[in-house]
Amino acid sequence: MPRKPLIAGNWKMNVNHIESVGLVQKLAWALTDLKFDPKKAECLVIPPFTDLRTVQIVIEGDRLPISWGAQDVSEHQNGAYTGDVSADMLVKLGCTYVVIGHSERRQYHNESDRTVNEKSRLALDKALTPIICVGEGLGVRRAGEHVEFTLDQVRGALEDIAADAAAKIVIAYEPVWAIGTGEVATPDDAQEVCGAIREELRTRYGDDVADAVRILYGGSVKASGIVALMVKDDVDGVLVGGASLDPQEFALITRFYESPNS
Repeated sequence: MPRKPLIAGNWKMNVNHIESVGLVQKLAWALTDLKFDPKKAECLVIPPFTDLRTVQIVIEGDRLPISWGAQDVSEHQNGAYTGDVSADMLVKLGCTYVVIGHSERRQYHNESDRTVNEKSRLALDKALTPIICVGEGLGVRRAGEHVEFTLDQVRGALEDIAADAAAKIVIAYEPVWAIGTGEVATPDDAQEVCGAIREELRTRYGDDVADAVRILYGGSVKASGIVALMVKDDVDGVLVGGASLDPQEFALITRFYESPNS
């Protein structure tokens, strides 16, 4: 079966729960205006924890063609972990996806590959789809070590994850050096690393898993460049940051398959 493209919008620490109503509704209107076909791509929003219940009510109440997920999850099942949010809590809020190991979590919260692995295994146990983020900084890129660096992160994230579970994950390649730095990653840059990730999956798990896992690109994604990314063999979607806060822009990205530039 062909991999269904996933267009995921990470709102990061933006938009309160009241504002989230308008953002989701405007996105839905934009998708309708553009005649978005949910059979051709999946549209996913990833709000802050405080918005999740509101987003769930709006999407379910209006039966919108939009999925929703969380920006993080605790590696613990429950207990005395003040400030953490458990996988069970996310499931009760209707989340189907959770971002794990985002570069900002790794940088500002010192999350290691081991932490990413623990969170991913717990998410899979709770039937949440982890979007595992990997990617290198500018120094690593300039040293030409970006592929091996990223594959090491992939290996760490997948430790002790069996093939049947691995087939359900999503991997997001986000070159940290191309996020808000003025540096630009080309579609060929994205394909180089996404292709290497798929080959790592093929070596580790075989063809069935490698051909099933969706690999996203994240790094200053805009509608103007989406088609050039999505024609690459191993790019199955995008993890969008700032552009996901603009409903029209995000809708155009989501409907990449009928872009005037395609």
